[in-house]
Amino acid sequence: MDKQYDVAIVGSGVAGLYASLRFSEDISVLVLSKREFPLSNSSLAQGGVAAVLDRDNDNYRLHIADTLIAGKFKNNLSAVEKLVSEGPQDVLRLNKLGVEFDVESDGELSKTLEAGHSRHRIVHHKDSTGKAIIDTLISNVSKKPNVTMEENALVYEINKVENGFYIDVLKDGEAVQIGCQFVLIATGGIGRVYKYTTNSAIATGDGIALAHMLGAEIRHLSRIQFHPTAFAAENSRERFLISEAVRGEGAVYLNCKGERFTFDYDPRGELAPRDVVSDAVIRESIKTNSEQFYLDITHKDSEFIKERFPMIYSRCLEEGVDMTKDRIPVFPCQHYLMGGINVDTNAQTNIDGLYAAGECSHTGVHGANRLASNSLLEALVYSRTAAEHMMAKLEKFGRKPLGEAPKLAKIDGNKLPTGIRTEIREILQDTYFVIPKPEKYHESFEKVDAILNNLVTGDYEITADFVEARSTAMVAGIILDELKEGINL
Repeated sequence: MDKQYDVAIVGSGVAGLYASLRFSEDISVLVLSKREFPLSNSSLAQGGVAAVLDRDNDNYRLHIADTLIAGKFKNNLSAVEKLVSEGPQDVLRLNKLGVEFDVESDGELSKTLEAGHSRHRIVHHKDSTGKAIIDTLISNVSKKPNVTMEENALVYEINKVENGFYIDVLKDGEAVQIGCQFVLIATGGIGRVYKYTTNSAIATGDGIALAHMLGAEIRHLSRIQFHPTAFAAENSRERFLISEAVRGEGAVYLNCKGERFTFDYDPRGELAPRDVVSDAVIRESIKTNSEQFYLDITHKDSEFIKERFPMIYSRCLEEGVDMTKDRIPVFPCQHYLMGGINVDTNAQTNIDGLYAAGECSHTGVHGANRLASNSLLEALVYSRTAAEHMMAKLEKFGRKPLGEAPKLAKIDGNKLPTGIRTEIREILQDTYFVIPKPEKYHESFEKVDAILNNLVTGDYEITADFVEARSTAMVAGIILDELKEGINL
């Protein structure tokens, strides 16, 4: 790892990796992954990528309308138009890079239906689309001579200087400082702020916290999506997702009595947007005094289920459930973030040279609720845009010398007490789940704020545990602050 690059990308999901591929080979790029490269929320994405690829049966206007309806019309229309009109070309680029999307017998890309969509427009690789994309991107990026890939490299501070940034990185237990002209934050979501989440272990909101400390604008962090069909595993913090596509292929949602109930709450039933279905589940749970809920797709041909959902079928079997014969126990849990680091349609923040893309960013695409399978599309479109915008700046203004490097932050200090992140998760889970408890907003904010103040002033040793505790406290504090101020919607 060199000491200076043109561009540093913090995060190695779809947004970070795809952006790195878009730079010309005369631009030096560093991709920093907090853990191993295959570990990201992107790799867990099951359903697919939504894109208008069949103009005979679909069109941009319909995709835009579906996105706006799901987002409760709180979306940024310009951002949505960009997503929908430019996205198909990015999906086709993935195909050319080697992502093996499922195809029909005639060779055309297979397209499925998911909740909230008015047309079959989601392309997929079985039920593990994210993994297929990530594996292909890693393979392609590793061959780029101008891209350096560093895993197990934890960013713990970003400093703004004249003409660029210095990034403090914890690598193999040692502090390293990297200089760069541009930074793209692509660190993914915040799921580990909650007790139960579909997110991977790395989703602690680090990038959002780093941007916040830099002075970047953070918007609508309290716009959090709770997925209605996470596998209800006992005593498991990370709950694997039962894809929306399972309902798209005909699965029905049943209560503890084995009755379909979603149509009692919305005429779209199981195929209503995620927030609507999650709300219906919680209200039905209160009504029946039970958290026992199930997805049932046993009426479909067993070979079709195994072929269409091999990963979900396998994961369910590991939990003792054969989804071709058994109902799948499910319940809502934290899944996705619609807010984040505020950016414009060039993926730029309010800080010169700082960009953000993917789930950690707030483009305004999703509004108050994400439409299924728009997330990977957003990561593709806006990370590519960020790369193109940086290249245009370099071409126009050239490389500029960085200002003086700040002193490298010390990493030794007091040992971090245990249980901090657990306490934060309990607070968020209790205060702001599917049906919020406004009466607890102020008290919960004060608790989290006290935790954060202790972390910031406690002179603790810089470790992965400390950085993630600081990130979760900061993110939870911003969420609760928005809520108590009444600005989340």
